[in-house]
Amino acid sequence: MSPDPTVPATWQGLLAEFRRCFSTSTFPMFCALTTGLIACMRLRTVTGMLIGAGMNLAWRHERAHRFFSRATWCIDHVGLVLARLVIAALIEPDAPLIVAVDDSVTRRSGKKVHGAFWQYDGSATGTRKTSRGTCFVTAGIVVHLPFLPRAVCLPVLARLYLKDGPGKVAIAAELIGLLAGVLPERRIHVVADAAYHGKPLRTLPASVSWTCRIPRNAVLYELPPEPAGRRRGRPRTKGERLGQVAEIAATRSWKIHRLRLYDMQRTLRISELTCLWYGSFGSQRVRVIWVRDIDSGKTFDLALVTTDLDTPADDLVVRYSFRWSIEQAFLEARHLLGVGQARDRTPKAVARTLPLGLIAYSLVIVWYARHGHSPAVVAEHRRRAPWYRTKAQPSFDDMLVLLRRTIIASRFSATRAAQPDLTKIGDDELTWTYAIA
Repeated sequence: MSPDPTVPATWQGLLAEFRRCFSTSTFPMFCALTTGLIACMRLRTVTGMLIGAGMNLAWRHERAHRFFSRATWCIDHVGLVLARLVIAALIEPDAPLIVAVDDSVTRRSGKKVHGAFWQYDGSATGTRKTSRGTCFVTAGIVVHLPFLPRAVCLPVLARLYLKDGPGKVAIAAELIGLLAGVLPERRIHVVADAAYHGKPLRTLPASVSWTCRIPRNAVLYELPPEPAGRRRGRPRTKGERLGQVAEIAATRSWKIHRLRLYDMQRTLRISELTCLWYGSFGSQRVRVIWVRDIDSGKTFDLALVTTDLDTPADDLVVRYSFRWSIEQAFLEARHLLGVGQARDRTPKAVARTLPLGLIAYSLVIVWYARHGHSPAVVAEHRRRAPWYRTKAQPSFDDMLVLLRRTIIASRFSATRAAQPDLTKIGDDELTWTYAIA
């Protein structure tokens, strides 16, 4: 069976990029469920996606569940195709990639849900900050869209973290290794939070740099001395002990920089040191960068460690601020697109459903950037909600609503697999209300 012919041509063109990832029988289901996730107006379960695609009367619901639980296809392969699509559409040919890495917990109940257990959840309410659910380590490409002042993260790869399996750092290193393997000509700069450091990062490809927060009690060492004469034994792998990060910061000299972080101008004091952090990166040279607000009374506000030895310190601080975009992506994907609402339980289904939802989130933004952006989008939003007097840029909600309207309008179009004529139903307020609900 061919994909739903009422899918708009612009959206179907994006989905066609993934044809190589699926068989003849699974590709139509991929197109239908991805489209249904976006068009669905109710709970985004697997059957909800089928209803959103308008295929609930044509296909049995077991076919949709079987697509996630037993069909032969690889979610990593789909993510790597998406990565190439994002790079081709939104990134300059010779520009390096900025990849944000983080994990997010999706709350799940039920004793038979694969991979669900009690774990730390920073988004949990209350003081305990723990939830029972599944955790996915995600890697997303950070892009800068011409119509948005902020950085945007497009998730491309996600891997389920299991309690008795590899650690989160090892999973993140494996995901970045996959990206570097299919993009050998690209320099990749990874930004991650304080949890992502450790021995698995010592074997990253040479084209990858890693920047993350460093603990206050991490011990730093001088670079190893050059071998002198015919000294017997192995050469030293590290120099003298410098002390802990917090101790060294008290003796540093600072330079003042004026930077734009999180859409705000900030005046900061920055200090840097080239050294070894033997506990995580072994004998690999790293730079530690201390950041302090100009009016701060603390010794330092932020300490970063990076394997990038060439980029200026102020540019590294700006690059690290782009890490926050992956937190925004998690929030929007969960609350606006409904990613994580599926109730799968089997190992393959759990490992595939949420990552495919994150891929759909990225595809919405790619579609909007290539085919949907117009000043009329913001103007129309302000017409519906006149209290947003300062709104000047589209949000993800605007992108999602526009694509949803386009999908719904295509179902009224008589042209097979063509971009629908929105003017034909432009006066149908019931349709627009349905698309926003």
